[in-house]
Amino acid sequence: MPLALWALAIGAFGIGTTEFIVTGLLPGVAEDFGVPVSTAGHMATVYATGVFLGAPLTTALGTRIGRKPMLAALMALFVAGNLISALAPAFGLLLAGRVVASLTHGAFFGIGAVVAADLVAPHRRAAAIAFMFTGLTVANVVGVPAGTLLGQSVGWRAAFGAIALLGVVGLAGVLALVPRTPKPVGPRLMPEVAALRSPQVLLAMAMTVLGFGGVFVSITYIAPMLTEVAGFAPAAVTWVLVAFGVGMVAGNTVGGRFADKALMPLLYTSLTALSLTLLGFTWGAHSMAASVVFVFLIGAFGFATVPPLQKRVMDKASGAPTLASAINIGFFNLGNAIGALLGGFVIDLGLGYTSPNWAGALLPAGALVLAALSARMDRREARGAGAPADARGRPEEDAQVTAAARGTSSGV
Repeated sequence: MPLALWALAIGAFGIGTTEFIVTGLLPGVAEDFGVPVSTAGHMATVYATGVFLGAPLTTALGTRIGRKPMLAALMALFVAGNLISALAPAFGLLLAGRVVASLTHGAFFGIGAVVAADLVAPHRRAAAIAFMFTGLTVANVVGVPAGTLLGQSVGWRAAFGAIALLGVVGLAGVLALVPRTPKPVGPRLMPEVAALRSPQVLLAMAMTVLGFGGVFVSITYIAPMLTEVAGFAPAAVTWVLVAFGVGMVAGNTVGGRFADKALMPLLYTSLTALSLTLLGFTWGAHSMAASVVFVFLIGAFGFATVPPLQKRVMDKASGAPTLASAINIGFFNLGNAIGALLGGFVIDLGLGYTSPNWAGALLPAGALVLAALSARMDRREARGAGAPADARGRPEEDAQVTAAARGTSSGV
């Protein structure tokens, strides 16, 4: 993989760490500012909201400048947001810092995915996207536990300061390693917006919301599930979540490897496996050993969907993929929010702490139905173009072009 992908992965590592670290810092923040822990939890809420709303806005603002300067500007914004949080004298300013940092998230991953795909041969695009997302997954294995430990031993401000330093390293990497692309000429926003009207792009984004949302129906409420049902001590929850992070790394790696070869079959497999795993966790949550295995599998099958879903959106918005790519990152976070709401809803109905698992299984099952519909549209479009579809639902002539283009660089 090109060195530039390492710079993108480092930026992704910092972003992933700041997104998920708040769960371990809530008690310290609540104590320092004299607010309830539930109020301190707004650090996660405003971040997710900022990602969803900010992704299209920041990406649209960047359509008239080159991708490299835009990525550098986003990393500078990320550093600023985390410094504001680290130095905040009041809780409201801390939330403002979280919002500033969140504005980086969607655009960085969206534009970064396009840049990553542009750095390699066409048949390695999904692998390059997955490599960049490895930074996000490794953050859950290394960054979040290390940051939580730093926050608990030195103070939560030190954790945000360390994340800001990671952003500086990512910024330096982007400036030094990411190649400069020509500045867009003429109006660029309208083609990007027009690409969003494609039914296939909208279907792919809906698959993102449902498929990934299923993960967070369960994982959002994993702590009470592990302590009240499985019988883990509260201190052990963090280490069980490391298994989730390891599963994320494994799933992301496998997803990147196979999405370039058989994208739709990979989606069918991962969505089916995720739905069955969540359903099985309804009963597996009563065992400590089974809980660890199921948490790992949820991370693995959940993140195996990320490279193919992101690549599917970019492929279907070909010619103008940047805005669609960034908005799809926002839809991953929308899935997180919807999943958390659904999990809380079934618990409030009195159905028990394991109920988010079977409820979560319904969402990837719905995504599976949409994937089958999308593949059917592929075949219909192929017949309309007069070209029979190959085994992957792609016109044979397109497959031949892709094969002929292997080993060459391609613009996105």
